[in-house]
Amino acid sequence: MTSHAAFQMAEEIANLLADPATAPVGSDTTTTHRQQLAYGPTGIALLHIERAARGLGPWQHAHAWVTAAARQPLTSGSDSHPFYGAPALAHAVACMAEHHDGPYQRALDTLDAQLTADVHRRVDAAHRRMDAGMLPKLSEFDAIRGLAGYGAYIIRRYPDSDAAHAVLGYCVRLTEPITDSGDVLPGWWVTSGPSGRRDERFPGGHANTGLAHGVGSVLALLALAVRRGALVEGHHDAMRSILSWLDRWQERTGRGSVWPYWVTRAELREGRLAPSAARRPSWCYGTAGVSRAQQLAALALGDTARQIEAEEAMVSSLTDPAQLKTTTDKGLCHGTAGLAHIAARMAADAHPATAVQLRATTTALLTTVCPAGIDPTDAAVAEVQGDAGPGFLDGAAGMALAIQAPATGVPPHSAWDACLLID
Repeated sequence: MTSHAAFQMAEEIANLLADPATAPVGSDTTTTHRQQLAYGPTGIALLHIERAARGLGPWQHAHAWVTAAARQPLTSGSDSHPFYGAPALAHAVACMAEHHDGPYQRALDTLDAQLTADVHRRVDAAHRRMDAGMLPKLSEFDAIRGLAGYGAYIIRRYPDSDAAHAVLGYCVRLTEPITDSGDVLPGWWVTSGPSGRRDERFPGGHANTGLAHGVGSVLALLALAVRRGALVEGHHDAMRSILSWLDRWQERTGRGSVWPYWVTRAELREGRLAPSAARRPSWCYGTAGVSRAQQLAALALGDTARQIEAEEAMVSSLTDPAQLKTTTDKGLCHGTAGLAHIAARMAADAHPATAVQLRATTTALLTTVCPAGIDPTDAAVAEVQGDAGPGFLDGAAGMALAIQAPATGVPPHSAWDACLLID
């Protein structure tokens, strides 16, 4: 599984982003976006942390970007979340501390104490909401802003902790149904649209399936917790409840299974999805992220048939011209590099019946990231200075991270993408 051009492009992006003082990026990267994991210096630091851990670059580049993020106080408490403020910095520093004996442990201890307090506060608030019979907000449980995102950090760092058990217990309770306006709804049903705000296109709200903002993140967290040896009462039943919901709403095409981004109140009442065009497979929404969550859950439950079905769905989505046509960028969140990375993750865990196909789709995707005849240096400059910018979630740093491991055939390191709940 090699792609010299794609790897060279990742190298060139890393070189361009070596130093925040000289990188060809707008000032908003280290000012307006300073606290943002998605767009700011902490996300770019992840690229250099991963490279240094692999011996591909010096630690000083990672230091420089972490310092740029921490040069002023960071937001903590109720105004922060896994992709913003102190928790975002904690993720980068924890990744660094795994490999480098630098002056980080004291800072990490402080960040962890704050993050743990935030987790307990959020879990307590969520239980009060459930006690009152109210529906949640997406920001209560999702990967970007909510408890699934916090849980990804906690189960990796402290799988046996009270905080880990608190988050997982909350996830189990979230799968209990709620009755609202005469409808029996899954416990993760929200009254808003996918943006988290009221939306006239979603009267009665929706149930979001995505890995970024929906119940896919909760399923992935529960499954990854099993890998880490963190289990709570009702753990497996909660995974099965989510899987049953996804089974109810999956669509089988001539090429394989696909899952909707969400289910609306009208679709719930009619018992079927409204017709739609081909949906983009991606990490944030769609079949790629949901397939990985399903594969992880199947592995946790020992369900080989479901595992193979999830892997076949991923292969199908990545070889279907109609679905691939909807993927129009190269980024991590919803671009071809992100698809290559998820495919590589899935291939590493795949059943022998599907592993070869997943590896083949990874190679094909890497070729589209940097096609033959394209100069990798020119392509790197275009990505860093393009509309998506240099950042992690949509931009050049995330793209370089996503293609770096599969491009070299080295098994992906498992620290930097923990925040994505795919490992």
